[in-house]
Amino acid sequence: MSRTLQAPVTVAFDYTRSTGPVLGRFLTGLRQTTVVGGRLSDGRVAVPPPEYDPVTHRAVTEFVDLPDTGTVTSWTWVGEPVAGQPFDKPFAYALITIDGADVPWLHAVEVASPDDIETGMRVRARWAEERTGSVTDLVFEADGGDREARGPAEDDGEDVSRIITPVSLDYMYAASPEESSFFRGLAEGRILGQRCPKCRKVYVPPRGACPTDGVPTAEEVELSQVGTVTTFCIVNVPFLGQKIKPPYVSAYVLLDGADIALQHLILDIAADEVRMGMRVKAVWKPREEWGTSIENISHFAPADEPDADFDTYKHHL
Repeated sequence: MSRTLQAPVTVAFDYTRSTGPVLGRFLTGLRQTTVVGGRLSDGRVAVPPPEYDPVTHRAVTEFVDLPDTGTVTSWTWVGEPVAGQPFDKPFAYALITIDGADVPWLHAVEVASPDDIETGMRVRARWAEERTGSVTDLVFEADGGDREARGPAEDDGEDVSRIITPVSLDYMYAASPEESSFFRGLAEGRILGQRCPKCRKVYVPPRGACPTDGVPTAEEVELSQVGTVTTFCIVNVPFLGQKIKPPYVSAYVLLDGADIALQHLILDIAADEVRMGMRVKAVWKPREEWGTSIENISHFAPADEPDADFDTYKHHL
């Protein structure tokens, strides 16, 4: 049996959110090298300030400027940092109670080893030279007590009202034996499916078992590279990383001989001319650009054939 295929996959996007008046004030303070806390109804000061009081549920409106020093109340060691963390070397995450605050703040502490940090340790912020209004504008380090207190930095910028946070997930995708055959077929310029031995339905991309009957799909079938558009949507909204300028069409194409539609792009035709029942054919990239990917097929384009009758694809919408 051929070895199943594996490939690293990264799912990433930039998460954008408005800060609101409370978090915005806190982040603006960080850009100005000032730690801003919020006073709660019971007199406690929280860093960062919450938008709503946890006791009364009313909006927090009283703010307190605090020093950039504090005390470690708890900590954990990060021996193998991952991408996106504050350091590319081992460090500690700690709950730090800022002087004048009552609620600890989780942040990074730069220390050489776990022997160099302990509960009760005094720490001080080390501010970035260029600050953007983010928690990454500072990290903490051991407070040697030999640095003078610093005042707020000059800042003529607008208050922070929006933040963009990159989100990324890396994982290894392992294809099933049936999917591996499908991808290897694409590397040979073929589109392969699997047939259910009971109901005789052909699935593409293939599945290990028929979802109708629950039996293994044992028979491999090479499919036509011509099919019918069953349903589609016109993409009009641009987004980060988009490779094609809108408007363009993403459609489900029912290949001749298949019983499930394959999603792909429809190009070489104006978006407003794409229609249900339109006959299309696969357009492949140059062979030197092929890999083991559905992207070997650049897109589907109109075939020189009359539109399919609705009855031929009405059960595949």
